[in-house]
Amino acid sequence: MSIVAIVIVVLLVLIVVFFIGGLIIARRRSEEHADRLEERIAAADRALEAARAADRGWDPILLEEAARSALERERPDFRYDRLHLVLVDDRPGTEQDRAEMAAVGEEGVLHVSVARHGDTWVAERVR
Repeated sequence: MSIVAIVIVVLLVLIVVFFIGGLIIARRRSEEHADRLEERIAAADRALEAARAADRGWDPILLEEAARSALERERPDFRYDRLHLVLVDDRPGTEQDRAEMAAVGEEGVLHVSVARHGDTWVAERVR
């Protein structure tokens, strides 16, 4: 085999190796981008729910206080880092208003449903 043929075979092998490596890297980046996108969408959804709650005259601090007291009462051993407003159910009037908070910790996620009773918020369920 001539030297020219050997050089051509080596170049073809290198091209194939770089092409496959590029495909693998592109796929990893695409998966990472999809994960970041899901996180951004979830953050936007939470922000939208918080904005809806603030716009309707709901006090997020009162919602959090009701959720925190329910968590302390029903799951005192559960440690959480963040408490997010994930759902607002604003029905006509104020007596049927409901919200759902998510407490996120190392052990997982607990959902706390709270309801409005007059000007106060009361936890209905922790799951």
